[in-house]
Amino acid sequence: MGYSLICTGNEMNLCCTRNNVSSRPDNNLEDNFLPHKDGDVIIMYDVTGTYDSYYWAQVNISNHNPLGRLDNWRLSWEWMRKEFIYAMKGAYPSVVDTKDCIYGQQGQHYQKMDFSQALSCEKLPTIIDLPPSSENDTNLGLFPLCCRNGTILSPTMDPSKSFSVFQMQVYKMPPDLNRSLLIPPQNWKISGTFNSDFECGHPIQVSPSQFPDANGLPSKRSAVASWQVVCNITHFKHQSPKCCVSFSAFYNDSVVPCSSCACGCSTNPSQTCSANETALLLKYSTLLLPFENRTKEALEWARIKRRTVPNPLPCGDNCGVSINWHVLSDYRGGWNARISLFNWDDNVFADWFAAVQLDKVTPGFEKFYSFNGSVMPESNNTLFMQGLPHLNYLLAERDGDNPRKDPRVPGMQQSVISFAKKNIPGINVAGGDGFPTKVIFNGEECALPAIRPSSGHKTNAAPFAFVIVLALLFIH
Repeated sequence: MGYSLICTGNEMNLCCTRNNVSSRPDNNLEDNFLPHKDGDVIIMYDVTGTYDSYYWAQVNISNHNPLGRLDNWRLSWEWMRKEFIYAMKGAYPSVVDTKDCIYGQQGQHYQKMDFSQALSCEKLPTIIDLPPSSENDTNLGLFPLCCRNGTILSPTMDPSKSFSVFQMQVYKMPPDLNRSLLIPPQNWKISGTFNSDFECGHPIQVSPSQFPDANGLPSKRSAVASWQVVCNITHFKHQSPKCCVSFSAFYNDSVVPCSSCACGCSTNPSQTCSANETALLLKYSTLLLPFENRTKEALEWARIKRRTVPNPLPCGDNCGVSINWHVLSDYRGGWNARISLFNWDDNVFADWFAAVQLDKVTPGFEKFYSFNGSVMPESNNTLFMQGLPHLNYLLAERDGDNPRKDPRVPGMQQSVISFAKKNIPGINVAGGDGFPTKVIFNGEECALPAIRPSSGHKTNAAPFAFVIVLALLFIH
């Protein structure tokens, strides 16, 4: 408590006022900070050392979404007080440019500074990760948890690779030349290739982060000050999926392909296809062809099956990645499915993962035969899968053996999955329980077909298996 004396004539009054800082010895310092929040991606901005004219900040980007990831992440923010980045370890500006400092107020104030050694004077810098080749670089590397080409994996896949860290030296400008005056940047944004959009909140000051002792001692070092930025996945109305799913089954000789324009359609007015027509059913082997090479096969299949063909024909799916889910067998004690991943893109997907949601049959899951896979923790309806060690690459599309004659060939991975029916009474595999209700590839939800294969046209599963085996031989 505080007090003041007020004299009025012959009277003296004592007034008490509450002091905002408690003098109790058990005062909890945590009360001065906002609580940490949860989100899909958490960014920590920790000041680890501070001086009158500059400070060192450590930035930690961590992925908390069990089915999310970032590839080639790009992080940006806005400086509010004319700060600039002089040095970095573990990351780098996408554009190295100091002319704004040289010809601006920063150059006037720091007249003796060698700005040729500075890294970024942009008000809105964009930071990128370093390649693995820079891991031992004495100037930029030699910093833990960096140099992964911007890949931040799902914590379900590998917790040790679910975050990325870098450090930077930030110079301040007058009137902020006080080591205790620290103002974090604002308007944070993060993005990646083949990733959802993220919406980031404002930085909030939280209790200072603690780090293990650099010398290996059993103690922790506290940051000078810490701010947390929470970013969550957001889907805009105009955003299209980046992958799609086709369905097939041993009891039907046609594949239900990815839907027309599943991943968006071209706005080219000269295109002669329809975005509103239902995609034509296909025979199994057609899945191995790029869409531009499917027309002849699709029309012939429609003729054989005596199906009406629309004019104009439906547009392609325009998806870089397509996934086929095939119900391979169904018997009294269990059933099998095969999942095949096709990469029609020019980029290799290293360390890929996928997840399928099967609402009723997941408790009967037994094993994957060619992938690492299991039921997701704290889930009773989702299977998580990834490639085997040293084989976890979904290769890019490439030319056929004879580029003049053969169509391009997709990168492909596949596995059979076995399920038991024990303790799952009443499931109907052919009636729909054997097909996923959600499929995710590398953190992106894929478009699903509107219908499932009909059980009215039974056939043998061997043709599809034969085609896939040929494809594997053809690719390798």
